Amino acid sequence: MSIEQLAETMKLLGDKSRLTIIALLKERELCVCDIAELLETTQPNVSQHLRKLKTGGLVTESRKAQWIYYSLNMEDKEYLHEFIQSLPSMANRLEHLSKDSNRCN
Repeated sequence: MSIEQLAETMKLLGDKSRLTIIALLKERELCVCDIAELLETTQPNVSQHLRKLKTGGLVTESRKAQWIYYSLNMEDKEYLHEFIQSLPSMANRLEHLSKDSNRCN
């Protein structure tokens, strides 16, 4: 990895919303509607952040029916593993999402 690539990755993670998205995805994969609710923002806003994270290679997407789910892409980024693990747990923020199982299914 070059200094330029690392600098770009750090820029991506320097945004509070994107860093929160990474912390949420550390817990489990999520769709845009779930992330928007958790961040208390709009789906288009979340989509812009996810597009940047995907372009930067930090997240991947997979389609399930009509919904797209996002997850972390850390396989080739060993330099970020310790950093990602040090992010605060978001498990408590995700608890209420599992109670409403019809949201993005």
